[in-house]
Amino acid sequence: MKEIISKLNKVFDSRVRLGIMSVLMVNERADFNTLKELLEITDGNLASHLMNLEKNELIEVKKQFVGRKPNTRYSVTERGRVLFKEHLEYLTRLIEIQQK
Repeated sequence: MKEIISKLNKVFDSRVRLGIMSVLMVNERADFNTLKELLEITDGNLASHLMNLEKNELIEVKKQFVGRKPNTRYSVTERGRVLFKEHLEYLTRLIEIQQK
């Protein structure tokens, strides 16, 4: 069990980062306001978690204007997709061990 726990990715320890990645894995992209509403968190809290994921090259950020309003969209990078799937696999193994 220790071996599996040691393989869990610390970047995904946060409920918010886990939520962001979950949303982005099932959607091609999501904008800031959508993520904020889905996760029910403040602007500052979301921004800090998004910066962490971007710094670790797990998400990609695209800024644009829609009409005259700025719009920031996020999507998962290939690296992010691989690491998140690995994290979920280790969580699944951990749960299976606990059920035995």
